[in-house]
Order: sequence, then structure tokens, then C-alpha cells
Amino acid sequence: MNFAKRFAQLVVGLFLYGIGISLMVRAALGIAPWDVLTQGIAKQSGWSFGLLTNVIGAVVLLLWWPIRQKPGLGTVLNVLLIGPSAQFGLWLFPGFGALPMQVAAFAAGMGVLALATGLYIGADFGPGPRDGLMTGLHRRTGWPIWAVRTGIEAAVLALGWWLGGNAGWGTLAFALLIGPMCAATLRWFAPNVRPAERPMLDSPAD
Repeated sequence: MNFAKRFAQLVVGLFLYGIGISLMVRAALGIAPWDVLTQGIAKQSGWSFGLLTNVIGAVVLLLWWPIRQKPGLGTVLNVLLIGPSAQFGLWLFPGFGALPMQVAAFAAGMGVLALATGLYIGADFGPGPRDGLMTGLHRRTGWPIWAVRTGIEAAVLALGWWLGGNAGWGTLAFALLIGPMCAATLRWFAPNVRPAERPMLDSPAD
């Protein structure tokens, strides 16, 4: 695949990633750990969810420096594009009042996010800032990917919940289902990606 096609795939993937996040936020059934943190800080600060997605991504990217992790073009665009896309989705989608609509919106959000993950990882322009932090710490400490991931996400989830972020059964559903869903989309868009290059898909059993 040439550069232009890969770049287009990356941008589409990052845009859809933000849309997937916004659907899950609007479903109000619980969201991914990093988004719980973003939502909690948004409630305490008054800043928009999209802006804080950018800010947190940039702060995490700064943490790459002491662990000598090198960003790629995809890493930088991840920081810049997902926040505005998520904010656009929050503007586009209203709240979903009835439980069946909430469940449908949450499921749609996870599906879109899994598709987006396959697209942006398959474009092969570098990991997102959060995934890169996990792989960088794994490389520097020698700890298993699943242990690093679990430790980081447990910490941000606890902090986000304490700040008022929405941690619910949807958060648990995300943790259990997003790995297999993304594994399926990676077979479509990135069949040659090795397991070690898919940190967000590793589980304690791997």
C-alpha cells in the first residue's frame, strides 16, 4: 500500500475512533478507563471532553521521553485528531434515554472503535500515545505487557471514577470484548501485525 492510501486509512481510522468514543459516552453505560479519566477531569475542570482527550494524549506522549520511546506520524496525529472527532460526535449524537437505545449505542460505539483500531494500526504509522507508553514501559522494565496495561488502566480508571467519570458495566464489557473485536479487524486491515505489536489486544492469558 502506498503512502497516500496508508495516510488516508490512518486519518479515517482516527476520526472513527473518536466517533466510537462519543457513542459510548452518550450511551452512559460506562466507558473505557482512559475515557473515564477524561470525563472525570472534564467534570471537575469544565473543559470539554475533546480538548482533554488531546491534552491527556499530549501529557502521555511526554512520558515517552524518559523511557526513550520514539513517536511516529500516527502517534502525533492520534494526539491531534481523536479529541476533535470525539467532540464532534458528542455534538452530533444526543443522549440515549431508553435502555435499549443505550445498549445499541454502546454496541455501535464498540464496533466503530474496533473498526477504527484495525484501520489506524493497519496503516502502520506508529502506536497511539497510550499504547506506546505500555510498550515502552514493558521494554524498559521487562514486565509483561498485560501487567503493565492492567496497572496503568486500573490507576487511570480509579482516578477517573473518583473524579466523577462514568465507570459502569459498559467499562467491564469494554475490557472483555474489545480485544477479540479488534483482533478481528486487524485480520482485515493488518494481517501481518505480530502480537507483540498489538499491546491493547494482549490479555493476562497471553
